[in-house]
Amino acid sequence: MTVDREARPEHSAERDRSPDEGVSTVTVVAYVTAAAVLLGWFLFGWLVLEQGFVDSVGESAGAGFALLLVVSVVGTVRRSRR
Repeated sequence: MTVDREARPEHSAERDRSPDEGVSTVTVVAYVTAAAVLLGWFLFGWLVLEQGFVDSVGESAGAGFALLLVVSVVGTVRRSRR
């Protein structure tokens, strides 16, 4: 199977981010804060509420996946406005 067309450079992923552009400090701080909150939520459920290890892991993982979904939707909306 062959492709007759070549990829157009204006639709490539390289257009969105140059190699020299790194992740901002605010983004790193936000991710570290979110990870600390999720770890705290896990420990609170496991040690304080005594709801069990597996339940605490599932609850904090679910919260983490919901947070990732929100970040993905916000990123998609921001990128589509450019």
